[in-house]
Order: sequence, then structure tokens, then C-alpha cells
Amino acid sequence: MRAVLFDVFGTVVDWRSGVAAAVGSFADRHSLELDPYAFADSWRAQYQPAMHRVRSGARPFVSLDVLHRENLDDALRAVGVDPGGFDPQELHAFARAWHFLPPWPDSVPGIAAIKQSGYIVGPMSNGNTSLLLDMAKAAGLPWDLILGSDVSRAYKPDPEAYLRPAALLELEPGEIMLAAAHGADLAAAREVGLATAFIERPLEYGPGTAAARTAADWDLAGASITEIAGALGAGATLTAAPSRRIVTP
Repeated sequence: MRAVLFDVFGTVVDWRSGVAAAVGSFADRHSLELDPYAFADSWRAQYQPAMHRVRSGARPFVSLDVLHRENLDDALRAVGVDPGGFDPQELHAFARAWHFLPPWPDSVPGIAAIKQSGYIVGPMSNGNTSLLLDMAKAAGLPWDLILGSDVSRAYKPDPEAYLRPAALLELEPGEIMLAAAHGADLAAAREVGLATAFIERPLEYGPGTAAARTAADWDLAGASITEIAGALGAGATLTAAPSRRIVTP
């Protein structure tokens, strides 16, 4: 295995707290009665439906920035707030909250440790390149490279979202491990030949909302990126089989 690529929203960064902070600031400036976390959840809930319209061919590919901006208008309308009542530039800046999300405490040291072990590290995210670059600069994420969804022009779990980065790196799918907190993402990656690492993020949707830990047989699983880094740094190797990959020390 040569590269460990990461899902970002929820796996590497705490999108809910970051977006809620931006919602709170916006609400305070305009004296709006908004629950910051409920609004963040509502905004995020439109993420998959918006991408599905692209994946299904109902609309051409547009960046995640475009989808977040459109979804913001819908989230505002859902709480009875007319987005037309605000300066479009302010709403544009508000939507860019997704560029500046805080990392989970283990993310930066964990990614750095994997990088120091000799693996290529980078995002495999639905975020566009400029979004992921801003996030990396703000959060100190030590990526080797950034290939956003605007490069593959595909949203996960479309197979191209996994295979195009592999092709650009001139790697076989089995030479890449996807690290993610979401079972559906890992399942799609495994389907096209990538190795998989499951990272538990029980607080992604707030206290008391954690889903049951996936029972799938991922190549690696841990409670943090640093735990995954420890397994990889200890010399874990992936043995490929036609339908299954296992980790051997």
C-alpha cells in the first residue's frame, strides 16, 4: 500500500461544531432566533440529496461550494427566513464556513504520523479543491496533495470518485487505503478495490447520536486516526484476496 486518503467531513474535521459557530455568528448579527446546531444539521441534511442530483445526471457537475450555497438558501427558507433579505456577498461568506472547520484533536498528529511512516496522505473528499486547500491551511492538515471532487468531477460513492484519484497518482486501487467514519463510503471504496480503515467518530452528529459501530470487516478499524497510524507504523501489511483484504502484522 502506498497511499492513505481520507474522507474529510466528519472523519477529519468536526463539521457540526464549525458550522454551528458560523450559524451563531450570523444569527447574532441579524437578531435571528436560530438554534445553531439544529440549523447546521438541517443544512447538512441536504448534502446527499444535492449530490444525488449530480450523480443521477439530473444536473451537470457543480462544485460542493455551489451546492452548499444553494442549500443555505433552502435551510434558511425552512426556518422561515427569506435569503433574499440579505446581501448576497454575506451569504456567500456564510456558506464558506465549510472551508474553515476545526479538526478532531487526533487528526493532525495522526495524519502526520501516517505521512512520517512513508505513506502518501491526502483527502478523498466530496469537497472541491479550493475548499480543501483553505481547510488544510486553517486547520494545519499536513496533506501531500489535494485532489478535490472538481478534479474527478464525481461525488462519492460514484466509482469514479475513488478511481480517478488512483489513476492520477498512477497507483492501482489496491495501493490506496480510504480512511473514513462512514460505512457506506468505505463499502463503495472496497467495491472498486481500495483498502479500508474505519475511524469511529461518535460525536459527529452530537452527543447521544452515535450510530452502532459498523460490523463490516474493514482492513483496519480504530477509535482515532492516531490509532490507525499506530497500526500502519507497526508494519501492518495488506494481503489482497479476490473478494477480501485482511491486515497482517
